Amino acid sequence: MKEEAGTEKEYLNQLCEEVRSLIHDYHIEEAHEKICEAMKDYPDAAEPHNLFGILMEKQGCHISAMKHFRAAWSLDPTFLPARKNIDNYGGFSRPGEAAYTADDCRTDEKKERCKIEYDENGVGHVVKRKQNDKSGFFGF
Repeated sequence: MKEEAGTEKEYLNQLCEEVRSLIHDYHIEEAHEKICEAMKDYPDAAEPHNLFGILMEKQGCHISAMKHFRAAWSLDPTFLPARKNIDNYGGFSRPGEAAYTADDCRTDEKKERCKIEYDENGVGHVVKRKQNDKSGFFGF
């Protein structure tokens, strides 16, 4: 697989998808081997640690999983899946789906419940939106 991918980022993205498939199909040992190999080849990459955290969480090793999510986040603070997994598995509520890639972190845009309207003096006032009001943040 490493030869097929052109860059390190492409390889790590392919690895994330492959490990997702392996974990989904319960090929835990094979996923473990691939992740460990990636950790050895890319020690500064966040992706293998995030994947190992997901694997540990699936196996019920919560503390180890959280350590790997934090390691991934500290290696790359811009890596959203690690942050989402920390929030997801670190809370008291039932965790949602694991985040393997940045695509798993996308959320639906939340509709703002308020908007700013300007009066004749140019003073902005925050007002509650009506249910059918589709205008943007500044009333456009």
